[in-house]
Amino acid sequence: MKKILTYGTFDLFHMGHLNILKRAKQLGDYLVVAVSTDEFNEIKNKTSYYPYEERKAIVESIKYVDEVIPEKSWNQKLNDIKKHNIDIVVMGDDWKNNEKFECLKPLCEVVYLSRTPVISSTKIKKDNLEGDFYGK
Repeated sequence: MKKILTYGTFDLFHMGHLNILKRAKQLGDYLVVAVSTDEFNEIKNKTSYYPYEERKAIVESIKYVDEVIPEKSWNQKLNDIKKHNIDIVVMGDDWKNNEKFECLKPLCEVVYLSRTPVISSTKIKKDNLEGDFYGK
């Protein structure tokens, strides 16, 4: 069985999130998703609209996802790979050449997937502040 792992905050769940999870699952048999905790988001200077438990529940409900684990720190990736017998780590291509993921290559394959154009949680937040809603 080929096991895949990806990481993310998954706030304001949208088609870009769904696309990356679907494409990640297509690379193997079992998809583990590490969802950033609220405490870890604070370390990253990020604020989520939804708390961790709600974001976790949303991601768990996606048919492509087999297991959800908490992402609590930058340094847990090596342990996650070993603990869950991961074959491939998948991330968005905005992480390409970043040492946080490149350092995993001795343990597993690292695959960077292109992001879905014109959608992100950051864009949704910005559009809502500006009153520029989807479809307008």
